Amino acid sequence: MDISVVVPLYDEIESLPELTSWISRVMDDNRFTYEIILVDDGSKDGSFEMIRKLQLNNPFIKGIRFRRNYGKSAALNVGFEATNGDVVITMDADLQDSPDEIPELYRRIVEEKYDLISGWKAKRYDPLSKTIPTKLFNAATRKMSGIDNLHDFNCGLKAYRSAVVKNIEVYGEMHRYIPVLAKWAGFTKIGEQVVEHRARKYGKTKFGMSRFVNGFLDLLSIFFVGKFGKRPMHFFGMMGTLSFFTGLVITIWLVSEKLYLISHNLKYRDTTSNPLFYIALVAIILGSQLFLTGFVAELVSRNSSDRNNYQIGERI
Repeated sequence: MDISVVVPLYDEIESLPELTSWISRVMDDNRFTYEIILVDDGSKDGSFEMIRKLQLNNPFIKGIRFRRNYGKSAALNVGFEATNGDVVITMDADLQDSPDEIPELYRRIVEEKYDLISGWKAKRYDPLSKTIPTKLFNAATRKMSGIDNLHDFNCGLKAYRSAVVKNIEVYGEMHRYIPVLAKWAGFTKIGEQVVEHRARKYGKTKFGMSRFVNGFLDLLSIFFVGKFGKRPMHFFGMMGTLSFFTGLVITIWLVSEKLYLISHNLKYRDTTSNPLFYIALVAIILGSQLFLTGFVAELVSRNSSDRNNYQIGERI
């Protein structure tokens, strides 16, 4: 199979007929073999019933429904597991991504041997309250990840070699940083393509202001896991050692000072009345705890057995 199109959705019943018809038209015009995997993330507006109706007239449509809303990352992760195509395309269900971009994305993956092509919506139809934080996050992600050639990490329209989606795990809200996950997994040929951003035709956005806070926390998380996930002792041990020896040096200095004053019959004050004594004590205790945390982290796998265990109601 040439292409798998994965579409995560939540309450998008109005846009599904037009979206699936548009995708099929593009595929047929280019003679692609394909499948459309629609992942319903716990919709309450009858989106999955609409998927059933569309499937009657289009055998290339597949549907997956969650029992409740888990989030876009969960929908993508389950969708990736279900793909059979050589190239995987992801797009949002709100018709803001154009299926007309698919042939060029496919060509670049196949002919130019890219691992991942991320869309860049150079001209956006979003309010400033969304575009300004997005630019800040993208700049921070470029700096921390070292992927300097991407302008928009969070664009829903992306193309992947099949091996990429089968070897990364998208969880939490990490869908914003899939190019970073791909890089940490060893897929380093990552490119970008300017794509059309269309105004939303139906409904309203499902993402609130909390996504900016979550995005920042996820960025820190992915940076830590990517850099120290396989060697947590390097992080905790370094911090613990630094803290412990700082406290130790202060303690030695305080004791030496007191011994010097005693040996010269000079007036001295009790060590415990010196604020440095308590700073040294806290630094030693904190250093010991960080060091032990590093040992424990080395023993505990960062991949829990049920982190991506989602309750799927049915597959069709």
